Amino acid sequence: MLICVALPCLAISPEHGQLTGMGLEGVYHSGRRLLSRCQLRVAGREPVAVQGRLVSAHRARFIAVVRTPADTGPDPKVGVERSRDADGTERITLRSSAERPLRLPVEITLGTDLADLGAVAAGRPGPELRASVHDSGMRWSAGHGAHVVVTADPPPKDALASAGMLRWEVELAPGASHTIELHVRSHRPARSTGRTCSHTLPEARAEGDDPRLQALLRVGLGDLRALLLRDPRGSADVYLAAGVPWRCGPAPAEALWAARMALPLSTRLASATLRTFARTQLLGRGPDFGHIPGPMRDAGPHLPSSCTGVEATLAFPVVLAEAWRWGLPEQELAELLPVAERCLHWLRQAAGDDGILSEPGPSGVQRAETQAHAHRAALLGADLLEAYGRPGADAWREWASELRHRFREDFWMDDRAGGRPAAGRLPDGRPVPHLGGGAAHLLDTGLLGGGRYAPGLLNRVQTGQLARLLGGPALDSGWGLRSLGAKEPGHNPFGHRSGAVRVHDTVVAVAGLAAAGYEKEAVSLLRGVLDAAEAFGYRLPEMYAGEQRTAYGVPVPHPAACRPSALAAAAGVQLLTTLVGIRPDVPGRTVALHPVRCAPLGAVQISGLWVAGEPFAVRVSRLGLGMVEEAADGLQLGV
Repeated sequence: MLICVALPCLAISPEHGQLTGMGLEGVYHSGRRLLSRCQLRVAGREPVAVQGRLVSAHRARFIAVVRTPADTGPDPKVGVERSRDADGTERITLRSSAERPLRLPVEITLGTDLADLGAVAAGRPGPELRASVHDSGMRWSAGHGAHVVVTADPPPKDALASAGMLRWEVELAPGASHTIELHVRSHRPARSTGRTCSHTLPEARAEGDDPRLQALLRVGLGDLRALLLRDPRGSADVYLAAGVPWRCGPAPAEALWAARMALPLSTRLASATLRTFARTQLLGRGPDFGHIPGPMRDAGPHLPSSCTGVEATLAFPVVLAEAWRWGLPEQELAELLPVAERCLHWLRQAAGDDGILSEPGPSGVQRAETQAHAHRAALLGADLLEAYGRPGADAWREWASELRHRFREDFWMDDRAGGRPAAGRLPDGRPVPHLGGGAAHLLDTGLLGGGRYAPGLLNRVQTGQLARLLGGPALDSGWGLRSLGAKEPGHNPFGHRSGAVRVHDTVVAVAGLAAAGYEKEAVSLLRGVLDAAEAFGYRLPEMYAGEQRTAYGVPVPHPAACRPSALAAAAGVQLLTTLVGIRPDVPGRTVALHPVRCAPLGAVQISGLWVAGEPFAVRVSRLGLGMVEEAADGLQLGV
């Protein structure tokens, strides 16, 4: 399927371009299918599809040809081009290469069920509604007050409500063209957030020896803009939907992590996202004070059926602290700092006496990944508290130190192969030994001042062993990092937590491995996900099958993956930032460069980034030497 996105609008089309009403096909607005059928016939027959592709995040182009009785040889004389936008606007252009004038009947059959996306996905869309002729097109209404109108320009010669058909008689002179434009309008006006908030994510460019980097960045930027949504509480703030078509509702953790990955483009998205979810923070009395609610998710085959709903609470101080390092304005930080303090208050109350944070609910399981998020929140939160003269910074650093000590004792499992981190711990203290890609988050320690990364939960020896495991064939599929090792019980190449490649985990691993000095393992994963991006037309899905890569093979799509996905779309930004090694400290008026020394993709130049609220450009040579080419006045190169 080709998915055009400009939330709250989307259009899902097969590659041949005809909307037949099958499966998820259709034009949607705010989760409702406005149009399920749009079938074109020219001269009594369907055009022969030649090509269908996305030309941008919100528009698809379909090319077809028409055989007519006038064709005397193998070459078709009439071409058809269809351009379909996420908002339902469609332009159909017929072009003639015939030597004599042609008179062609053109028919477009339309239909809809006005079904909810969830019902369509579950295979229960409901019957197609009866049309009525309206203005220069058709109108459909449903009992719940919803209605949709499709109008045509030029108006059709005939409109047959019983068949939902619009008809024209098109005359084409030799070499001439004729265009019909369709417009879909619902009872709710379509207003694409991304098109009105393009300043939130400005343009950036990547140039160099490997042209795929620019393609990945360009497509990712387009998808990020297409996934922007406005705060449902009525403010002007925006945030990223997790992905299309399955996860268009608020997903705080994914929105915050994606905004964090996009910080090199601008702090505006992070600021708006933080404000949006600050409004959801629980403020009543009790143990939930300071918690930012988030959905529970499946944790895979070896942990209880639902996993953390606390990730957004732990992400908030981290995103705020790193946005500050990238140049978040002081006024905006001052507004959001009390929210971060309340998140830390919740963490202190929710953690056990030993400092370990259990998952909510009756299971009581303690996930290693959650401890990494908590540890990072404590250290980066302490950084903010100290900088703004708030109490508690030293206490949080001490808390984090105790968590490191406890984690290394309770979560690290020694064995003859060098050991491994447990995925979690059960309430009775038994470890969950199964290794998966989520362990990469143990390497994501967070950015401090002076271009330094915070200490991690693992010591140096343990970090080296984890790097070897992440780079080994059990986890590195050749296309990215498996969510569960290939040799682990319950491994399933299509399991989203039990073996599929998750793009977010993979790019976190690339960044963490590179920062820790394990470039060989980082580069292997980087090359794998970049090759996968090329195979997917640079629109990476959130996950794909963890099949082992073979010669001449291609990555296998996952049928339930969001594509586009906010985290996958931001992956290009994260990979580029890792390649050139940008580590800003705007409060300290410095920016450090720590590029990947082996320059795995040759020379790279990135422009259009923003540091300290000003344009920033950087270049890395084939020898792995970095140079700042444009920066804000007074910003010094750090070490």
